[in-house]
This record gives sequence, structure tokens and C-alpha cells, in this order.
Amino acid sequence: MVDLRSDTATKPTRGMRDAMATAEVGDDQKREDPTVIELERRVAELLGQEDAVYLPTASMANQIACLMLTKPGDELLAEENAHLLLSEQGGPAVHAGLVTRPIRSLAGRFGGDDVRALVRDRTSMHMSRTRLVSIENTHNSSGGRCWPLDEVDEVVATARELDLKVHLDGARLLNAAVATGVPAAEYGRRFDSVTLCLSKGLGCPLGALLATSSELAWHARRGKHLMGGAMRQAGIVAAAGVYALDHHVERLAEDHARARRLALALDEAGVPVELEQVETNFVQVDVGPLGMGRGEAAARMKEEGVLLSTTVWPTKLRAVTHLDIGDDDIDAAIDAIPRALGVLASA
Repeated sequence: MVDLRSDTATKPTRGMRDAMATAEVGDDQKREDPTVIELERRVAELLGQEDAVYLPTASMANQIACLMLTKPGDELLAEENAHLLLSEQGGPAVHAGLVTRPIRSLAGRFGGDDVRALVRDRTSMHMSRTRLVSIENTHNSSGGRCWPLDEVDEVVATARELDLKVHLDGARLLNAAVATGVPAAEYGRRFDSVTLCLSKGLGCPLGALLATSSELAWHARRGKHLMGGAMRQAGIVAAAGVYALDHHVERLAEDHARARRLALALDEAGVPVELEQVETNFVQVDVGPLGMGRGEAAARMKEEGVLLSTTVWPTKLRAVTHLDIGDDDIDAAIDAIPRALGVLASA
């Protein structure tokens, strides 16, 4: 079975397992785990921030960012299909007491004018106060697309002018950095906080980091305890992150190349794919023009040995390349997907 459902499907490599097995560990709650401390140091530098906090998941990292940058009753602005709004069970409302307002967009990106148009009147005694703007890069729901740096600058500059905090959900930020050639630190240093996920393209079994200033990192560590994310000998899993930084960053370009090859072949075969959306390791397949629902399409592909997952879009499925997908897997998918969809497509 060729599993293209998500880059979270990766399993630790032999080298990563060896690094985990031999990791030097200590009590992370007491800040005595040397492997965690090393991972946090490296990620802070990688993301252009002063400090970083190791956490179990990127969703927890996003929620802690909301908690430490706002007050209950404040308002969060984010793209309408951002992970923070779509896939974290209303966490900003539950944990930080935030009002959330979505920004509608076409490609997962919005501009400074969108922010300016939505900011509440802070002199009002009745309205929530707009406090935080969040950007997601790469943007999952739009097909792993990247934010150009000039568009980031426009949003951040507007937010600063309006006295707003800015958070970067950079779960797949290293995919964006590899695809655009813009160093992750160039993106990250512009924000008050940055999330990085280790369990997607980097291939770790779990883990994420929240990078921020030294002052805010203290609050982030309080949030880590509050949300039950504080661990003991966490160096065993943090070692996977250190290994990934050494071995799995530059190879993200291989995932991108395989996604592009898959997209081009599917398009040539007549499978509806929007090639201009394929910027990193995502390929979105629109089965609507083929006259079938995505449930039926996914079932047909599974019968042919390929797994794709659904998206927020009612007729689109996604294929995501990752560490455990090689050239032979792409060849198999190129053969199987058109065959699975071809019967109804040619009817």
C-alpha cells in the first residue's frame, strides 16, 4: 500500500532510532535534560528567535502561543481554513478565551488590508479587542503553498502599526524554506512566536517546538505545564528532532520533486490537478469533474493500493509525499490513480 495520506505517516529511520536509543537524558521539568536543551537551542537559532520550548505537538504549541500573547476576550485573526481555526477543536476559545474571526482567501494567504479592515475599534467599551494575527506557512488546506516573504512583511508591518501580536504556525515552515530558498530564520524572526512540527516532513515520531523571545519563553514553559505537556526524560524523543535537523531538512527537496512528478503525470493522464498549486509536498486531486464523490474516489484508489486523504474542499483529495515515499512508490501511484479513476472518467 502506498500511503500518501499525510507526511505524519513517517516512521523513524534506523539512524533516528539509534539516536533515540543512545540519547543522554535528564528531567525535562527541571530543565536538566541535555538533549532537550540542545534541541531547543538549535531550533531557536534555526527560526531566528532567542529561545524555544519543546512540546509534544504543534497544536499544543499553537495553543500556548495564543495563551501567552493574548488575554481572555481578545480576538484572533487567521485565514478561514488555517489549522489553528479548522483542526484544533476551537482551542483558542477553550484555552485562551479568544474570539476568533476568519479571513477569507483564495490561496491561504491574506494581506495587510485584510487585517486593517477587520481590526476592532479599541476605544469601544463593547467589542472584543483584536490582539493577535496568525499566519500558516506552508498552508495546509490550500495544498502546501508557501507565503512569499514580501506578503509576510506586509501583514506583519500592518500588525505592528496596529499594535497587534503576530504568530507563525510554521508546522511545515522548513518545507517553505526549502521550496523558496528563504531561510527559516528570515521568516521566523519577524514574528512574536513560531511553531515548528517535527512529526511531519522531518520524520520524527512526535514533537514540536514553540520559538519566541527569552521573556515569552518563560510564559510558554508555564503554558507547557498548564496543558500537561511537561515531560521527564524527554531527551529520548528530543533526540529524534536533533537527528532530523542534521539529516532530514535538505532532503525535503526530494519530497517536493516527487510531488511535482506525481502531479505532472496525473495531469498528463487526465486526472484533474491544479499544477500551479503544487509548491511543496502536496498534490490535490479534484474528483468533482470526474463525476464522483471523494469517498468513492478514495475507495477506488485504495482498491488499487494507494491511500489519499480528504481535504476541507468537498471534491478534493490530497496526496502528500514524505520520507517513507520513494520513486517506486510514485511510479506505482502514477499507474494506479488514473486506473482507479479512469472507469468513471471515460464513461
